[in-house]
Amino acid sequence: MSTDDHRTAPIDPTSAKRLASKGLELATVDTSDTAAFARWFQAEARGFHDTTLPDKSVEEKLPGLAHRRSTGVWDSTAADAASPVATVSSWPVDLTVPGEKSVEAWAISAVTVSPTHRRRGIARALLESELRTADALGVPLAILTVSEATIYSRYGFAPTSKTADLKIDTSRAKWIGPVAPGRVHFVPAETLREDGLALVERVRLTTPGQISFDQNLWLRLLGLVGEPTDETRKLRVVRYDDENGTAQGFAVFTVVETGASFSAHTLDVKYLVSATDDAYAGLWRFMLEMDLVSEVTAHLRSADEPLPWLVEDNRAVAFGRAHDHLWARILDVPASLEARDYAAAGQIVLEISDPLGFAEGTFLLASDESGAGSVNVLDGGAPEGAAVIALSVNDLGALYLGATSATTLVRAGRIVEKTTDAAVAVDAAFRSTRSPWLSIWF
Repeated sequence: MSTDDHRTAPIDPTSAKRLASKGLELATVDTSDTAAFARWFQAEARGFHDTTLPDKSVEEKLPGLAHRRSTGVWDSTAADAASPVATVSSWPVDLTVPGEKSVEAWAISAVTVSPTHRRRGIARALLESELRTADALGVPLAILTVSEATIYSRYGFAPTSKTADLKIDTSRAKWIGPVAPGRVHFVPAETLREDGLALVERVRLTTPGQISFDQNLWLRLLGLVGEPTDETRKLRVVRYDDENGTAQGFAVFTVVETGASFSAHTLDVKYLVSATDDAYAGLWRFMLEMDLVSEVTAHLRSADEPLPWLVEDNRAVAFGRAHDHLWARILDVPASLEARDYAAAGQIVLEISDPLGFAEGTFLLASDESGAGSVNVLDGGAPEGAAVIALSVNDLGALYLGATSATTLVRAGRIVEKTTDAAVAVDAAFRSTRSPWLSIWF
């Protein structure tokens, strides 16, 4: 089955049967049925404690979501039986992996269960259904961004990249970095509808953990989805053009008065992307030196952000707690591992445990001097000189993009070294020259 058929793929029979035994129905929403899709969308909003959206606003959002596989659980005995009591949304995306390459991943979002239907195994049925559907479609791994980190590890997910929140005191952040030769322009958000997306996709391959945008994610970032709100009206967009007039980056931000003095505004960076170091420097300097701004904040930034090295006082850039953001769940070990490059040549034997069975087995990963890796099921003993480790599918997900050290997981008792210094060999191979980072929620 191809991922081109992801919206019409059959409902997972195992989860459907499990829920049917409790009087519940698992089904997908027909995205051409506007009324049914609107009820699903409102149920998802309720699950995240969002406000009820006007019908017109829902109708404007639906086209950007129609390509997703929207699944729900219905209770025929509920007072509002036409609305689902649980939701999940999924679609295939391109995930950047080390080596400036992509692998197809199954993005899972909008996971909600109504408080009226908790502790009935609905979340388990939804998540396992998504994994079995992705596996049937031939997608090698699943990904998600999580609001509650303790839920998803039981399904084989693990954090595979981190982000940090920044708070910058502009009075101490004197610029000492390079002077960017290009120009910064204010532009309407609408001008980035197509050109901005092309720039983001061009940059995506430089950072493991980034994903391809779909229309909804992209237009939501620019504030172009649905009716304007107080928040979207505050958005401002600047674009950096190099000395040849070519767009090389942009930033989306708001400026809000936060202190007793009119000079004490906070500039909040919602999104910043740069294709060149000059664009990065030009955009950040523009925001740090803006008049009447005493503080700049930024969310979902890289835990290895270069900005502190561009200002005189390193401590002017305060990093909030680096926290997990992108979680990954390996389904097809050979396809997932062969999709990325490796920083060292060698042979690694991975003895993987997986309670759900998708990634269970012993595999030999062989990487060469070019960075390419090949993976095969290992039936016999490990080759002479190979590094051998035993780990769970969760730990493999944590290692996958290079954000987590195998040595750290050995010290935590999660990975077992079967040969001497096996974790050192794994770290040498899985290392990424750029810190994995995902800059959005999905």
